[in-house]
Amino acid sequence: MMTSSSDELMHRGVEPVVVIENLRVVRGKRPAIHDLSVRIARGSITGLLGPSGCGKTTLMRSIVGTQIITAGSVTVLGHPAGSAPLRKRVGYMPQDATIYDDLRIVDNVRYFGSLYGMDSGSADEAITTVGLDDHRTALCGNLSGGQRTRVSLACALVAAPDLLVLDEPTVGLDPVLRVDLWNQFQQLARRGTTLLVSSHVMDEADHCGDLLLMRDGHLRYVCALMDGTDVVGFGVMNGASREAVEQLLRADPAVRGGRVVWQLLSGMAFAAGETRL
Repeated sequence: MMTSSSDELMHRGVEPVVVIENLRVVRGKRPAIHDLSVRIARGSITGLLGPSGCGKTTLMRSIVGTQIITAGSVTVLGHPAGSAPLRKRVGYMPQDATIYDDLRIVDNVRYFGSLYGMDSGSADEAITTVGLDDHRTALCGNLSGGQRTRVSLACALVAAPDLLVLDEPTVGLDPVLRVDLWNQFQQLARRGTTLLVSSHVMDEADHCGDLLLMRDGHLRYVCALMDGTDVVGFGVMNGASREAVEQLLRADPAVRGGRVVWQLLSGMAFAAGETRL
């Protein structure tokens, strides 16, 4: 089983927020996720990276509880994904902004807050968090792409969730807005929120504490960035050799040029080593 490096290597004894065991999802008669297992650490920013169509959104929907799964289990904050106790504790921001264009920013956020039983003060706090206080009365139909993304984020934050799942939130944004949005994510993590953020842009890996790299519905490996240059790779591939692990790591731009500490489990066998890429 592949397990988040943050949970196993950095935060021993800390209960993970998400536990996925042998997850398999089939969509349109085609496997979308193949026997995936992973744990996501509490209070971290975990990046879910991979090319378009690799299964990132399907995995996120499985965690939120909106995806029908074929086999396996997904446990979030100690409960089955999508169960009633999680409605206030998990925030989800899909790729497309989930806002109403004919409503003002404040009305959109208050509406979503009311669905969770939150008062107007919670909506005001969420708007402040995303930096839209000066635009709170603007119609959403008149907003820029970056502002619409922030409104959607405020709607996901209004119930102060323990886990925030963000599906490619920076797509289409200019570099300045992307940096600003990642700064907001880091502030949320410092306050104790666990974030799972997907992207197909490898340079966003630098903003994450842990990385899950997917390809063709498979979780290829998990790694944690350290000091922006060193990379700890934690990979589990049945029957894989040291050479196979090194070849996989060398092929990925997210880890190229750094120091890679790899660990390999195959059955009961264990191997570890260090490679300079």
